[in-house]
Amino acid sequence: MAADVSSKRKAVIDALMGLAAQRRWDEIEIADVARAANLSLAEFRDLFPSKGAVLGALSRQVDKEVLEGTTEDLAQEPARERIFDVFMRRFDALAPYKSALRTIMRDLQFDPFALAALNREALNSQRFMLAAAGISTEGPLGTLKIQGAALVYANTLRTWLEDDDPAMAKTMARLDRELRRGERILERAEDVRRLTAPFRAAGRALMENRRSARSYTKRKDDGEASNPAAAI
Repeated sequence: MAADVSSKRKAVIDALMGLAAQRRWDEIEIADVARAANLSLAEFRDLFPSKGAVLGALSRQVDKEVLEGTTEDLAQEPARERIFDVFMRRFDALAPYKSALRTIMRDLQFDPFALAALNREALNSQRFMLAAAGISTEGPLGTLKIQGAALVYANTLRTWLEDDDPAMAKTMARLDRELRRGERILERAEDVRRLTAPFRAAGRALMENRRSARSYTKRKDDGEASNPAAAI
């Protein structure tokens, strides 16, 4: 049963991408996608609530392919080399859908709601891509790393969509530049975090002292209120 559902999901993804390679995004109806996938509308509805959800499923499909192909071969390489490898394998996995993605990204670039939904999916995806590269996303800079990875990927994706060279020289050059820029931003963020650590510690101590003082005052007031002599 699970295999059947997975097969139907894949059929819908392929159907939508096939139609997107030929038509504008806003010209594709869900009935068209269901028909191209050889499914009824009821079956489509059981699988996905919208066309946008199908794009999310494509992202997760590619995530799975990249994660399943991740090995320990690059474990000793610098972080930039590891994430470079992961991103390039992601582009390889997206290659069959390149013409469709080119149309979709062009049509959705002025749709803020669609872009917000895609960004949420991208952040979830990049959390796993960084994990595949052996890069921690926990700690005070974790969110910055994830958002930074999503930005690096999005910027490189635009170059990849227009790069028809099988060797992907332009894509690799853009990815290298974006990763180096991201490294510098993270280094500055780490420097700022390190420099402000004493102030954060002092702030936490001050807040703790204030909470302790309030707690003591409350206990004192409660004690006086319960003491009959306090009313004299």
